[in-house]
Amino acid sequence: MTTPTPASGGAPADLNLTDIVGALVANWRVAVATPFLVAALAVGLSYLIKPTFTARTSFLPPQSQQSSASGALASLGALAGLSGAIRNTGDQYVAFVQSRSVADRLLDRFDLLKVYDEKLKHDARITLVERTRASLGKKDGVISIEVDDHDPQRAADIANAYVEELRKLAASLTLSEAQQRREFFESQLKQVRVKLDAAQAALQGSGLAGSAIKVEPKAAVEALARLRAELTTAEVRLQAMRRNLADQAPEVLQQSAVVAALRGEMDRQARAEQAGVTQGGYIGAYREFKYQETLYDLIARQYEIARVDESREGGQVQVIDPALVPERKSKPKRSIFAIVGFGLGLAAAVALALARRRASGA
Repeated sequence: MTTPTPASGGAPADLNLTDIVGALVANWRVAVATPFLVAALAVGLSYLIKPTFTARTSFLPPQSQQSSASGALASLGALAGLSGAIRNTGDQYVAFVQSRSVADRLLDRFDLLKVYDEKLKHDARITLVERTRASLGKKDGVISIEVDDHDPQRAADIANAYVEELRKLAASLTLSEAQQRREFFESQLKQVRVKLDAAQAALQGSGLAGSAIKVEPKAAVEALARLRAELTTAEVRLQAMRRNLADQAPEVLQQSAVVAALRGEMDRQARAEQAGVTQGGYIGAYREFKYQETLYDLIARQYEIARVDESREGGQVQVIDPALVPERKSKPKRSIFAIVGFGLGLAAAVALALARRRASGA
């Protein structure tokens, strides 16, 4: 018969809970003292770590920059869609918090390269992003910003500065978009104004013939003039879309279909009018004048809306809770150090008790 050889290292082949409990009972002083000693040591080490303070602010972002003009836009028909002001959703503001523009402004404002002991702005920016957390409430839409810093006052200042910089960034984006719209409609307005003056001069020079009075030119041509104005505004809208979107984009294709439909309707009405009425010089001049007048009115209203948007400071961020100087540190958590230290100490006590038992049984 062969004698079973012990496992390598002198450890028993099978180690069960009874063996562990027996070893701990036999070495109860070690089992009790070691976890508490290690936990006390871990708590003591936590005092060597520089405390971190967390400041928190919350605010409600503007939902839409176009709400103030919605009443005026309702009467613009085919041209209303060109007012597309920037929609500042909560997701956009959370992205703004993490943007390089906002981070660089805060780095310069609080001299964070020196605070973070970084030589490169890139590294300081990464540190700032790591110490900043932005979250969006899915139900209430409230955005919360938390900033960690070793200085409680600086943590609160940076958190509040985030809101200020977001206001400035949103205002600049809104101004840029409104300025582009204002310049675009301003150029269109000048062109239409020239054509309107020419149509008015042609109307004044045509005279009032008796046949023109019998035909009632106002009733005969105003509908067609209105349709022509709508077609032109639809074409202007399509032109504006193509400046930012590809020709195969769904919005461009849909607007192209609208333009085609308006062109077809205008051709149909023009043919019907030519078949039913022999137009004199006055009627044609009156129709052109009404077309240019209607078009000028539509673009002028859109131009005024763009001017109002450009003069505004952008959507207002409504602060709910400004960041206050935190009174308690957020890190390190000494309770966590104590729990982890106790667990490590207990594991060490078990290992030591088992080692002693094996040594005494050898």
